Amino acid sequence: MKKFTQLALVSSLAISANAMAMQAMDDAALSASTGQDGINIGIGISKVEIGKIFIHDNDGLATDAKNVVSGTKVIVVTPAKPADPDTGTPAVPAVYGFADNEQVSSTAIAGGTGKAGAIVIQGNGKTGDINKDHGIVITANTQALLASHNLADLQIDSDAGTSAAGGAFINIAAQVSGLDISIGEIGVAASADSTTAIRRGASANYNAILSGLTLKTGQMSANVQLGAAPQGAMIKLNTTMIGGLEIQNLGILDNSTKLGSGDGLTAATRAAGEIHLDSIKVASAGSTNLNIKSSVSVIGKSSDTDKGYLRIVNEDEVGVDTYVRGIRLGSASAGSIGDVEIQGLRTYYSPSLGQYTAGSVLTVSGR
Repeated sequence: MKKFTQLALVSSLAISANAMAMQAMDDAALSASTGQDGINIGIGISKVEIGKIFIHDNDGLATDAKNVVSGTKVIVVTPAKPADPDTGTPAVPAVYGFADNEQVSSTAIAGGTGKAGAIVIQGNGKTGDINKDHGIVITANTQALLASHNLADLQIDSDAGTSAAGGAFINIAAQVSGLDISIGEIGVAASADSTTAIRRGASANYNAILSGLTLKTGQMSANVQLGAAPQGAMIKLNTTMIGGLEIQNLGILDNSTKLGSGDGLTAATRAAGEIHLDSIKVASAGSTNLNIKSSVSVIGKSSDTDKGYLRIVNEDEVGVDTYVRGIRLGSASAGSIGDVEIQGLRTYYSPSLGQYTAGSVLTVSGR
């Protein structure tokens, strides 16, 4: 869940950076924030609406696609054994290792056509809903505004740096107000044929996969360094989201059970099945707030096979508490089977074999 929080914050910063309505703040206010002269930008936007978003996969899923697990098979795990003085059997050292690129398992994936498809975020068409005609609507969380009442405040400084640390860089300190992010319906469809038009869109075979969700965040801050990055990553998150993170009205759809038009009015037009969660609240263990300590880096090409990727490393100091309210199976109006509470969930990753570090690593790359 922290990965989703980090991506939501990075997305909100990207939207802020491209916003057109900005408020200049005087140099005295800037100096109070950074201790020196520079540029201060206050982004005074109260609402952002996005009609539709399409993420096109131009080659689709291959007709002979397989789900392959490779290079992670343990060859031998043998504990060390001392020499046997009675039989003369020599000592046996501990042995372990991995078979690099060795295929462990392979399962064929059905249904691939090799044709372009698209993830679609669009309005849900529900009368009176904030997402009726817009895939994404972002408004300020009025209970978690910055003191400036801006969507975001940025303090920008240029620094000479040192040759030992990579040279000059721009430092951007960002503070973001709490946000209410409403997402309409998320689905998948066949991409339109054109790859050159500004409006390509999707053409047919649409299926909804999420009925929508709402994210409620608290105030957050991040530090961005462009050029050299003496802080160790392009983006550093070391902040507390006041009030934690809440996801509301999350619905996961199963279209394999839908019949006919799927309007749910008759047995012949049965609606798609849905797993609906009224609310998911996430906070640091034993707290009502969510601590975020992460580094976001863009890793460049290092070989013909490794073309680069985005990496998010999260440090988990105390774990998280999660409360899921209103679990409904079948539809959003079905009776709830109850609530689920998880206390002190922690994740670990292994920088090297046998080592466990609290936190997680998320990598995102193209193929």
